[in-house]
Amino acid sequence: MKSSAELDKLLISINKKGYPAYKSLKGNYQFPGYILGIDHVQGDPFAAPSKLSIQVGKAQAGFPEEYYNTGYKKTALEDYLLRLFGKAVSKYTFQAEGSGKSGLISTSRCGQEVLGRTACRITDGSVLIRFEAGFPAYGRTINSPELRKIIFDYLPEIVKKSLYYKNLDVPGTRKRIELAEDQYVLREELGKRGLVAFVANGAVLPRESGVSQKPMKNAVVFQSPESMEVEIELPYKGKLRGMGIPKGITLVVGGGYHGKSTLLKALEQGIYQHIEGDGREYVVTADTAVKIRAEDGRAVSHVDISPFINNLPNGKDTTDFSTEDASGSTSQAANVAEAIQAGAGLLLIDEDTCATNFMVRDSLMQEVVSGEHEPITPFTLQARELYEKYGISVVLVAGSSGSYFYIADKVLQMDNYHTFDITDKVNEVTSKRTEEYQGKAPVPAGILFNGKERILKIKKADRKRGQIKIKQFGMDSFSIGKENVDLKYVEQIVDYEQVTTLSYCLKALIEQMEIKGTDAIQAVGRIYSQIQEHGMEALCPGSYLPVSMAQVRIQDIFACLDRYRGIL
Repeated sequence: MKSSAELDKLLISINKKGYPAYKSLKGNYQFPGYILGIDHVQGDPFAAPSKLSIQVGKAQAGFPEEYYNTGYKKTALEDYLLRLFGKAVSKYTFQAEGSGKSGLISTSRCGQEVLGRTACRITDGSVLIRFEAGFPAYGRTINSPELRKIIFDYLPEIVKKSLYYKNLDVPGTRKRIELAEDQYVLREELGKRGLVAFVANGAVLPRESGVSQKPMKNAVVFQSPESMEVEIELPYKGKLRGMGIPKGITLVVGGGYHGKSTLLKALEQGIYQHIEGDGREYVVTADTAVKIRAEDGRAVSHVDISPFINNLPNGKDTTDFSTEDASGSTSQAANVAEAIQAGAGLLLIDEDTCATNFMVRDSLMQEVVSGEHEPITPFTLQARELYEKYGISVVLVAGSSGSYFYIADKVLQMDNYHTFDITDKVNEVTSKRTEEYQGKAPVPAGILFNGKERILKIKKADRKRGQIKIKQFGMDSFSIGKENVDLKYVEQIVDYEQVTTLSYCLKALIEQMEIKGTDAIQAVGRIYSQIQEHGMEALCPGSYLPVSMAQVRIQDIFACLDRYRGIL
């Protein structure tokens, strides 16, 4: 390892040389209190910025061990430090001058959710931060005095303000760790109490706007119906009261714009922990919950959708169904089957984004068009079996059809963002009208739980210089080789870096599964286990990490594979 003085000499020696001379800087350098790593140097000032890292040892960082002695507390501390580092960096970005990306300093941008990220890692008390910097140039000529500003003036101040415990807001840091512990205990209580979700009294569910995830100002705060109110004792928050949604089928009804979808959206995102001040800090949902919707045009490959669609007029087999262009009902059937395969214990459904003919067939339609002439088995006929025999709960938002009332265990009504339990009222009405809910599913839902292997063959991906090329297009999609993977309707993905992680997961899966038939369930399990054991960094073996990644669930990896059009 070289010293900071040696780095300074190198910078002076390469000033005004051609830009490639910057590559001589690659390596690690000891600075007072931390190590600076120049991990990768950009090819020219207009290319992607250089990759740098800062490592602060345990003694210098000085964080109490109880702040990182569990996985959830470590993630919370990493998230907190990354936010502090990003805030400090923002004051200095583009303060150094030059062409192209000269002077850029940036790191991962965190949203409202607390996610494990490769941009910040804590190992045995030492802190590693990964970030980017645009090495300054005049045209394509090295401008080392400006880089010296970044390295010797800006970075020491950034590190001092964000990575040393003694310099931080100590009570504020402690509050983040305490919140993480409270959230962990709250999530653990779901299983103990037979709940699939919890929404705290006083939670702020509406968001600022359609493009902002910050809480809405002056919004109606959440208050649980008395009949569903539970009290949970948390280590630091103390007694917390709120609505406990039990296992089973819960129906959410009410007029338009009264808060039904807002509640469901909060439950969707409740699989993640949220930062203090978000309003949803104490909204938690079973972490295997999967949002289900119609997805016209998606590819479906070798999925058993027979409990929902069978006896097609063309005689096509639906026990091993594939299509390049699924309809709304077919795509939703596939989404349910795939979610079950991925281990979902809770399905979240909003009628507004569903295929109507997949969800329900009322009694009049059943009389006019008999079952033998209708290949679609509506979800209402399978939902009870899914829960009673296989423990898969449902939270369903509905506003148009009363048929859902007949399958519900709990019915909530949203009225101007206030929540009411109307289960007794609904039961009284439905007890007098049984004609709406009739029929038996021709194919039992249990077929989805037979433990059958899902053997998939994946065509050989296009390569450039022996490597599968990945290109990401925001949060919605990415290409791998020449195939595009559309994740627009995988609605529980909340961060750009999660899509990055999924693209590398799929790359690893393709490399495992090309041509030779492989059990997809086992293959995804191996990738996920690798991430759990060695971190997301294991997806990118090499001397440096070329991208920033954020944590994903095994359900997300399955969703990514299921939308890949390279399956044979």
